[in-house]
Amino acid sequence: MRHISQEGLDLIKRFEGFSPTIYICPAGYPTIGYGHVVRNDQKDRFSDGIDQEQGEELLRRDAQVAERAVLRLITVPLTDGQFNALVSFTFNLGSGALQRSTLRRKVNRAEHDEVPDQLIRWVWAGGKKLKGLVRRRKQEARLYSGITMSGQRSV
Repeated sequence: MRHISQEGLDLIKRFEGFSPTIYICPAGYPTIGYGHVVRNDQKDRFSDGIDQEQGEELLRRDAQVAERAVLRLITVPLTDGQFNALVSFTFNLGSGALQRSTLRRKVNRAEHDEVPDQLIRWVWAGGKKLKGLVRRRKQEARLYSGITMSGQRSV
């Protein structure tokens, strides 16, 4: 199975941030670590908090769910940057958002030049436009277009 690269994981970590304790994210979900949504049956497990190593383990497991969704829903070949960007997007918004999106249709039609504009549309959480999501989507759009997080054009 194809996996997100370290650059893709770093993008997720950068925008999710790390919290050793449960907090409520802007979309209203209990969250811990690097954006791990805590289910009701997990709350006791995280009552004492986690360290960064545990957070990275949760991130990798959650990223696998997003990877599988991208592999299932996208039918065209992707560069590493494109795959990373779509996994980050799916990690953040869930597979349902990717599945029903115009973004997915554009990718699957290989209309790659139109994908960055589609990514930029997904900047709302809890009914509010969030600056952090604007920044994240812009970085995902750059990554999708072949520009690395360091600003270099990938091959």
